[in-house]
Amino acid sequence: MTNPNAFLDDITWTSDGLVPAIAQDHETGELLMMAWMNRESLALTAQEGIAVYWSRSRQTLWRKGESSGHRQNIKEIQLDCDADVVVLKIEQLGGIACHTGRRSCFYRTLKDGQWVENSGIIKDPKEIYQ
Repeated sequence: MTNPNAFLDDITWTSDGLVPAIAQDHETGELLMMAWMNRESLALTAQEGIAVYWSRSRQTLWRKGESSGHRQNIKEIQLDCDADVVVLKIEQLGGIACHTGRRSCFYRTLKDGQWVENSGIIKDPKEIYQ
């Protein structure tokens, strides 16, 4: 019997045992967020079909959307050429990926040496995280 998690051995993990994971809308290609994964979170993501990340600040697993309802359903998992970055092609439920209440965490663009917000808040985070 083959090990269903053997794919984890192909990843170049950081010295902390993590790999950056980029969540990307599977239909539009829009970059939504970046978070960290460890072996367990990536294995759970592959098994459950929903994004499970590793919180470095809390030192615990977190399922995206467990408190906000903005779950990420996995459509495809990709690994880059150096095997040190994972891309999750996802369906973003609720249309909000960022804890600031925006669609994407990448809501600032550098223009003339200053960061300019390029998208508004969809829902106030105080309403999301009660």
